[in-house]
Amino acid sequence: MVRLAALIFDLDGTLAETEELHRQAFNGAFAEAGLAVRWDPARYRRLLDVTGGKRRIVGHFEQAGLPIPDALASALHAAKNRLYGELVGRGAAVPRPGVIDLLERARRRGLRLAIATTTSRVNLDALLAASPMPAFDVLVTAGDVSELKPHPAAYRVALERLGLAPEEALAFEDSENGLRAALAAGLRTIVTPAAYTAGGDFSGAAEVCDSLAAFDLERWD
Repeated sequence: MVRLAALIFDLDGTLAETEELHRQAFNGAFAEAGLAVRWDPARYRRLLDVTGGKRRIVGHFEQAGLPIPDALASALHAAKNRLYGELVGRGAAVPRPGVIDLLERARRRGLRLAIATTTSRVNLDALLAASPMPAFDVLVTAGDVSELKPHPAAYRVALERLGLAPEEALAFEDSENGLRAALAAGLRTIVTPAAYTAGGDFSGAAEVCDSLAAFDLERWD
């Protein structure tokens, strides 16, 4: 039996409940630009089927029959990331229950830690700077891959940088797209549904638990 050597985490919704902050930041960016656009929670939940903030903006306007210039989409995305960083910097994002304990237990057992997300690096840096989470060995973000989740690229890059085979690691996700990405990379995957992803189809997950506070690492180590 191959021994577990690393844990690889998604970011938004998995390590911290951040999607509502992203929604607020998108709406703030629209307001700053003078656009009469507001994503309510139901609309945002549907938009989460599209990974990547800029792609989400473009998708919204295309669905409305209003193709958006690339420069405007980029500017809105940059403004959204700035506003999100400000929210996080004010302490609006906290690790989900059980996250810190799991990371610390993993470290004590000699496991390596990685993040494989397809959010922007600036969003990851903002969250890590404002959180009490221990340091991660490998960080993979949207800028490191050419394809976003549900494509497995982020997980494949994380495994490559860790120097590990898929069977030597566990992935942690909260969404259907994230689960599909991890499974496609050959990873056993633990799913902890978040506020915006609860009720999804998590077929293929090795385990589904309400929070990481209920996750038994010793069962896998």
